[in-house]
Amino acid sequence: MSAQDTILVVDDDEINRKVAGLFLQRLGWKTDQAASAFEALEQLQKHDYHCVLLDISMPGMSGIELCRKLREEPRWQDLPLIAYTAHAMSDEQQAILQAGFDAIITKPLTRDSLIAALAVTQG
Repeated sequence: MSAQDTILVVDDDEINRKVAGLFLQRLGWKTDQAASAFEALEQLQKHDYHCVLLDISMPGMSGIELCRKLREEPRWQDLPLIAYTAHAMSDEQQAILQAGFDAIITKPLTRDSLIAALAVTQG
């Protein structure tokens, strides 16, 4: 499996992971899934990904904490990270972008919002 065609979907909610995975597969992507930031770190150690769709609110380690951790590692500094969140207030979005995310998708996920966020990763 090539890193160029696989996206890691990280969300503690199984339904959200499945919905995102289905949208991505219909757009031609392969997906791997992780139920926590810790599981995502394990997957990232083993595989390369085109980008990571990362939920912000998760128990244990938030998406923002994981984003900061990834940005500290040279190996993942250029990995596109897309925040996937119900937090849509502009100040919250600003904090998310400042943490190092490349794009934000507000839940509920739509095909168009996903396509727009993925466009940022195509650079």
